[in-house]
Amino acid sequence: MVAGGFGVGKTTFVGAVSEIDPLTTEAVMTAASHGVDDLTVIPDKIATTVAMDFGRISLAQDLILYLFGTPGQNRFWFMWDDLCRGAIGAVVLVDTRRLADCFSAIDYFDDARLPYVIGVNAFHGQQPHAVEDVREALAVPAHVPVLPCDARDRDSVKAVLIQLVRHAISNVAVQA
Repeated sequence: MVAGGFGVGKTTFVGAVSEIDPLTTEAVMTAASHGVDDLTVIPDKIATTVAMDFGRISLAQDLILYLFGTPGQNRFWFMWDDLCRGAIGAVVLVDTRRLADCFSAIDYFDDARLPYVIGVNAFHGQQPHAVEDVREALAVPAHVPVLPCDARDRDSVKAVLIQLVRHAISNVAVQA
């Protein structure tokens, strides 16, 4: 799963690494979203995910990771339980300009006891905050990886997904 707040880069993240043309459910934003969706720091955003994004990446000959990007707005969260079923873990993508937008995703995965990592997305190629400062601001436990990433860059996204798989495997080992 790739989750996070509205406009944080989830669709871009899935598209950057998917070995197939990703399925996206982007819809043009209409006047109905004015006053509902905060475009303050993303004024050029014209479309939004209304169901999910789907991609896949082969990690090994016999290991394929299916990627499901969630919609970011609260009004679409009713789909998360279905998207989460069978997931090995999640990436919570974070925009440090809007940290509060990711708290609900973190709470969701904590409550579901699903391993997750935090991907601190570099907007405009900039990482204005140190990873440990982001960890502290989000109040995530020390065992949760917090990783800088650029959702546009395939290698960066792959590195985050590899850490997610490692983190999920280590959680299984701890629970066994």
